[in-house]
Amino acid sequence: MIHKPLLSIAAMCGGALTRKQDEELKIQGVCTDTRQIRKGCLYVPLVGERFDGHDFAAQALASEAGAILWQEDHGTPPDGPVIKVQDTLIALQMLATSYLDQSGAKVVGITGSNGKTTVKDMVTALLETKFKVHKTQGNFNNQIGLPLTVLDMPEDTDIVVLEMGMSGRHEIELLSTIARPDTAVITNIGESHLLQLGSREEIARAKVEIISGMKPGGLLVYHGDEPLIPMVLAEADTKKPDDLRTFTFGTGKDNDDYPTGMMFHPKGIIFTSHVHSGEGFSLPLLGRHNVVNALAALAVAEHYGVSDEQIREGLSGLRLTSMRIECIETEHGVTVLNDAYNASPISVKAALDVLSDIKGYRRRIAVLGDMLELGSGEEEFHAEIGRYVSSDNVDLLFTFGPLSTHIAEAATHTLSEGQVMAFTDKTALIEAIVKEVTNKDVVLVKASRGMKLEEVVDALKSLHNGTTR
Repeated sequence: MIHKPLLSIAAMCGGALTRKQDEELKIQGVCTDTRQIRKGCLYVPLVGERFDGHDFAAQALASEAGAILWQEDHGTPPDGPVIKVQDTLIALQMLATSYLDQSGAKVVGITGSNGKTTVKDMVTALLETKFKVHKTQGNFNNQIGLPLTVLDMPEDTDIVVLEMGMSGRHEIELLSTIARPDTAVITNIGESHLLQLGSREEIARAKVEIISGMKPGGLLVYHGDEPLIPMVLAEADTKKPDDLRTFTFGTGKDNDDYPTGMMFHPKGIIFTSHVHSGEGFSLPLLGRHNVVNALAALAVAEHYGVSDEQIREGLSGLRLTSMRIECIETEHGVTVLNDAYNASPISVKAALDVLSDIKGYRRRIAVLGDMLELGSGEEEFHAEIGRYVSSDNVDLLFTFGPLSTHIAEAATHTLSEGQVMAFTDKTALIEAIVKEVTNKDVVLVKASRGMKLEEVVDALKSLHNGTTR
């Protein structure tokens, strides 16, 4: 993490020390929450609509924070080591940019409607076989979380892998300007954030903003099956670096890399690709969409000189952020595919494809909840999922939520009436699933985070051997 004297910190964030005696005082790390103060850290009081961190600045110093930032329009700061700045959030972001510049670490930025966290974890696993890597933890992928991730980076880091999220235009542009990526990845363009942005074209423009702060000669790795990305790249208003290089991945053979073979097994997939001809890679994840995600990670790894042998090593030790098709073998013989972290039409279809590909189970059961933030077309998007459901991928379908009734209604045209059950009460849903599930069933649980369907997963995990029929 950042470890610098206050005089340097002040210069890096565009501020000024209030006391000359504090110039050589060193701080270690940055905090924005007084509940997480570490001895000697820099406390940055942020200002929001319903809170003001300046109210807790004196408490931070009393809790052994090494120093604080102080926004000039907030009057007199408490007594102690203080750096005055015009805006504490902008100062935090400037500090992160300066720290990155001074560290010399390469930056890999990752965004996309779906799969960005999975690709972040994959890229990290592959690069770690050769480099010292630091990555975004949890959901620290916004204008506050990204700078904090950077400032928590060890000083000897070789490569930092940063996830970049957004809810509207120009948010990723800001993150790109802060991080200045050497390499960027766009996993895909989906329907998430249609409510805020109104069209997939605008979503594509928001995602392509990741190159707006990229260093000259940078590499953009993107999903080549998506025509909206090259469309946006060609637009006159798109900000891009000089000498931008591109690499495409996807399922289509017109991409720079694409799968040439896939063999499915209960614990994952063995695949080959066009670029790595004759080299088989074992991916410990379910879903052919994850092979496509892996191609993006392979492209980044190869760009940084990671060998095929090191790629195999990295994939073998891959660990993903939880609740992204996490395979859980319960003690009562039911396999749960926990994908309850988030949902969009693209990711739900991909999850249903997982059910279609896996073999050896008595029944394939899908528990699908509402997909949120899809805008005015949300009912049709849910009906589209219902039409995607068929006897090829689902033997029994449970839906949860008012929007998911449209999934259930559409699915009755491909499944029989007894194979589809719709619920708007979660307790009733769980009771029905627990009553129905049997040994050797596989149960997919998929919904937007706000539906909290991990409660269904917890209920299945808590069953005992004698509970199922």
